[in-house]
Amino acid sequence: MIAATDIELRAGARILIESASFRVGAGDRIGLVGRNGAGKTTLTKVLAGEGQPAGGSVTRSGTVGYLPQDPRTGDLTVLARDRILSARGLDVIVRKLRETEGAMASADVETHEAAMERYPKLQARFEAAGGYAAESEAATIASALGLDQRILGQPLSTLSGGQRRRVELSRILFSGNETLLLDEPTNHLDADSIVWLRDYLKAYKGGLIVISHDVDLLDQVVNKVFHLDANRAAIDQYSLGWKAYLAQRETDEKRRKRERANAEKKASTLLAQAAKMGAKATKATAAHNMARRAERMLSGLEGERQQDKVAHLRFPDPAPCGKTPLMARGLSRSYGSLEVFTDVDLAVDRGSKVVVLGLNGAGKTTLLRMLAGVDEPDTGEVLPGHGLKIGYYAQEHENLDTARTVLDNMKSAAPDLGETDVRKVLGSFLFSGEDVDKPAGVLSGGEKTRLSLALLVVSSANVLLLDEPTNNLDPASREEILGALRTFTGAVVLVSHDEGAVEALEPERVLVLPDGVEDLWGPEYLELISLA
Repeated sequence: MIAATDIELRAGARILIESASFRVGAGDRIGLVGRNGAGKTTLTKVLAGEGQPAGGSVTRSGTVGYLPQDPRTGDLTVLARDRILSARGLDVIVRKLRETEGAMASADVETHEAAMERYPKLQARFEAAGGYAAESEAATIASALGLDQRILGQPLSTLSGGQRRRVELSRILFSGNETLLLDEPTNHLDADSIVWLRDYLKAYKGGLIVISHDVDLLDQVVNKVFHLDANRAAIDQYSLGWKAYLAQRETDEKRRKRERANAEKKASTLLAQAAKMGAKATKATAAHNMARRAERMLSGLEGERQQDKVAHLRFPDPAPCGKTPLMARGLSRSYGSLEVFTDVDLAVDRGSKVVVLGLNGAGKTTLLRMLAGVDEPDTGEVLPGHGLKIGYYAQEHENLDTARTVLDNMKSAAPDLGETDVRKVLGSFLFSGEDVDKPAGVLSGGEKTRLSLALLVVSSANVLLLDEPTNNLDPASREEILGALRTFTGAVVLVSHDEGAVEALEPERVLVLPDGVEDLWGPEYLELISLA
């Protein structure tokens, strides 16, 4: 279904993958893994036909469905239901059927007769595309992913980032494509939806490549693993399930170390003997041959895997501020007749830790955008206190200027910081050399997350507004941000499906949306995190 031959991928001058060949066939469920920035997202874009390799070729037979990390559609006026149905071209037919039904009721004879003639043809096209059974299938998939009929009837512009991602995932699964490329498909899904998705993918008969940091999904779904080794610019291919892959990789690593140690010992002996013999003119040729043999022995070894680099994240001491640096009174938001939340009050005291809970669509992201000053409330007001400095981490990375480089984004966030210091901070977040000159728009989801976190570090913020900050992060990087949350002495307002992130924050209060109920934090709320 997909065949890659000797492909090479680059990020600027840096080689991500060199001379890699592989196939994705029916029944292959491949987990694509590797540290942030190794090239996973770049590779899936190339396989989907949305990018070109620097070398080699990709051949696709059959249809391919691709879910990017940041799925955004151009026309946000489209209804969520129509967006899903568009995967099979049903949206246009359904819309024309609705329009024609309306025209059939017209009092104008000419309009009525033209509609009567058009309707059977549209009905035939509708049935050929799957008809009501296809509509029902789309609704079933959407419902399993937490999208009810009310949400499906709304324009995309009124949906939260999490809801729009569910719409795109529903569309891809409904498409009937022969190969699926899914980049972090469990982002923004609640626990029930994740369980359903695992079962769906386990039963999927086509080809599948999935990028995910959800270990349970990898364990239950994949039957092959492709590991992108950023240090060797190589793809290690394992025809194994997840747990067997982990065991085999550890075994391979031990074998490499053992082989290298043995070869280095033998080569050292040969080189020492060659040095002794080289002193005698009569044995110079033999000594030279010994030295060459030692070099060949070492050059034939596989490179020892280096430890993956991890971004080092520590928030600086927050800027001084008053007792209550941020307050909100009577906030509300509606989209047309749809009320998202109403009359929400919140006081963020110096150093306090608050978790915002609510189902997808309850307005969690909207509330944070209001607190950050990005969106205006319909009613109510946000009141900045003395010395307030906000650091806002946006779920969809809207805080990044995608047209500007990594370096320029950092300079804008810290205009008083010299370029040497800016580059030093970027280096600690694994942006070095030509990486700092890349436009933010070409970064992978994990790289955008790292850059957004770097912007927070230089902000000296005393109130952090964090919207799903652990999404797209590999396990090591996730641990870094959890460690930073544990030690940060400023105030934090957190939205997250990640129980570990909430536990690391050690919150004192919880705000439950859409009702705006505020309560002291208790262990009973932890069970709601993955469900919210």
